[in-house]
Amino acid sequence: MGLGIDIRAKIAKRAALEIKPGMVVNLGIGIPSLVPNYLPENIHVMFQAENGIVGMGPTPKKGSEDENLCNAGGFPVTVIDGASYCDSAVAFGMIRTGKVDVTILGALQVSGSGDLANWIVPGKKVPGMGGAMELAQKAGKVIVLMNHTDKNGTPKIVDECTLPLTSAKCVDMIITEMGVFQITNDQLFLIEVFEPFTLKAIEAKTASAFIIKV
Repeated sequence: MGLGIDIRAKIAKRAALEIKPGMVVNLGIGIPSLVPNYLPENIHVMFQAENGIVGMGPTPKKGSEDENLCNAGGFPVTVIDGASYCDSAVAFGMIRTGKVDVTILGALQVSGSGDLANWIVPGKKVPGMGGAMELAQKAGKVIVLMNHTDKNGTPKIVDECTLPLTSAKCVDMIITEMGVFQITNDQLFLIEVFEPFTLKAIEAKTASAFIIKV
């Protein structure tokens, strides 16, 4: 089952708490693209996109979209004061040289040691990996926002990824509708449990061992 709008918003709002003033932040498509909507007004950051925008703002209101402004996934965005534009080569140069402080991505699977699989399910057509590999390797911090399980109820936090990897041992934090996990030194730690879920429910839906630090 997909996540409802309120749950997606809750995940994005929690992720926004990880963003600090002055950061350059890259956002993946899906839930990550909602994060600017929940950033406090007093925190000034620059959201970067691989297609060449530095300074994205909240999602535009319906009917006020600018057809010339979109994120790397092709969805409408706004820009803040001080925003700038560049070509994709410069945007990827920022990523590959470590200028992005945080990247917030979606995922198909994440292992307990931080391996990330987020670009393909074998046998299904996809447009490509995009910038996920560079971001996973070079961003200062990698945060994954995703459903805790897939549409069949299969855990997406696993002991070992069975899908093709985007990057190994790169994920620092996972936020799902059930709670927040931190990955440190190849170990998975549960640091927050979201209501109405219980520790028992999280254990039943997580296919990797984890250490409880709630």
